[in-house]
Amino acid sequence: MHKDIATPIRTKEILEKHGFSFKKSLGQNFLIDPNILRNITDHAGLSKETAAIEIGPGIGALTEHLARTSGKVVAFEIDQRLIPILEDTLSPYDNVTIVNQDVLEADVASIIDTELAGYEDIMVVANLPYYVTTPIILKLLMERLPIRGICVMLQKEVGDRISARPGTKAYGSLSIAIQYYTEAEMVMTVPKSVFMPQPNVDSAVIRLTKRSVPPVQVQDEDFLFTVSRASFAQRRKTILNNLTSQLPQGKEKKELILAALSKAGVDPTRRGETLSIEEFGILSDALLPDFKE
Repeated sequence: MHKDIATPIRTKEILEKHGFSFKKSLGQNFLIDPNILRNITDHAGLSKETAAIEIGPGIGALTEHLARTSGKVVAFEIDQRLIPILEDTLSPYDNVTIVNQDVLEADVASIIDTELAGYEDIMVVANLPYYVTTPIILKLLMERLPIRGICVMLQKEVGDRISARPGTKAYGSLSIAIQYYTEAEMVMTVPKSVFMPQPNVDSAVIRLTKRSVPPVQVQDEDFLFTVSRASFAQRRKTILNNLTSQLPQGKEKKELILAALSKAGVDPTRRGETLSIEEFGILSDALLPDFKE
């Protein structure tokens, strides 16, 4: 068994050996607690039949645990300076492929086809760079990748928003977009002390399990998300006021919005955060004929 990368002493040794300095712009906070990493891989439900996709491996702390517990790992690392470090730290493992690309620009589907052919069970497991957490998760879901789910470390506040239920303060258009595709649950909160350098926000691990069918059938998914975003534009406003001010020509079409709300059985004085995904689905279908661009 090789010495864990994820300890304060070993992390410092690796950084000094390679003369590496953290780039704040890339949101680099490396994990230095092996127990947290074991917990993440446990929550991801990995086995040697599973392939893991990682985003932002850093110096390989989590990658190493993924390599030990899954069949194959593909890790996307944007920072060119980390590639030689990863080649060094992960040299004991022959089941890891590092892709030096920004995952937001990468053709993930074709990389899965070439690198993970033969794997039926694929999980995304990562300590995500906090400044691009949401776009990364939405990209992975909207591209309909053949993955079982996503188990990632992120800013706790974003985790709260992703897993929020209707009627709560954290519930919003992000909750709806992600819960449309997945079942979301916060599986653990993580103290700042397990990172180097320590972030100035609290962290959490969230697990997203892909749904086989969405919770509501809609005629146009993009329009569902447009309607939900519009409904949360100003949280203190009623759904009628938000839709009127946010939808194209909403003010001129106020009567049509009222009619759609009535058809969907939604009281126009309600606020967006009180509507379930199912209600947003029914409402977006009722609005679609009058507002589809």
